[in-house]
Amino acid sequence: MSPQRASANAVQQQANRGFWLRTLHQWHWISSAVCLIGMLLFSLTGITLNHASKIEATPQVHNHKLELSAPLLEALGAREEGNAPLPGKVADWLSRELDVSLGKREAEWSAEEIYLSMPGPGSDAWLSIDRETGAVEFEKTRRGWISYFNDLHKGRNAGPGWGWFLDLFAVACLVFCITGLFLLHLHARQRRMTWPLVGLGLLIPLLIALLLIH
Repeated sequence: MSPQRASANAVQQQANRGFWLRTLHQWHWISSAVCLIGMLLFSLTGITLNHASKIEATPQVHNHKLELSAPLLEALGAREEGNAPLPGKVADWLSRELDVSLGKREAEWSAEEIYLSMPGPGSDAWLSIDRETGAVEFEKTRRGWISYFNDLHKGRNAGPGWGWFLDLFAVACLVFCITGLFLLHLHARQRRMTWPLVGLGLLIPLLIALLLIH
């Protein structure tokens, strides 16, 4: 190969390397910016979940009792059993009185009672309606902010919107990790400890899983 040809190939390789470096750096910093707050949240809640039994919390229980008016009691209709949302007028009145969002949650209907379970992140709540007297009992238990964020970490009772966020966050983390892997590959020649450290990151959890988890 002539010196000119070799020089041209070297220039082209350097140009290709520069292109990939710029592209990977761009995707890497964008995905890291998107992931930053989520990674902090999931890292902190990973610690709190791992030590959940050592973190004491005092649940706060709130109980309310109401009574449906005759028109609202009549609006419940004749349904005797099954699962279905509360009628709109009843749900709206209860939402205002109890300061909760009932929406289109499905309740459990029987001839004597309507029972509605309303779990949420860091909390549990339920509502019952006596179909004969119209007596309403509502109870909500809050387990504190640590429990709230722990449940967000697990996606527990957080609704479909949070589920979509978790999926998008997972994709952003994959982009962050994959672009980081390619950047490690491009810089590995100048950083001899790159692959030993990557291997160590695989070896440590593998050994723990094989030797210490029974």
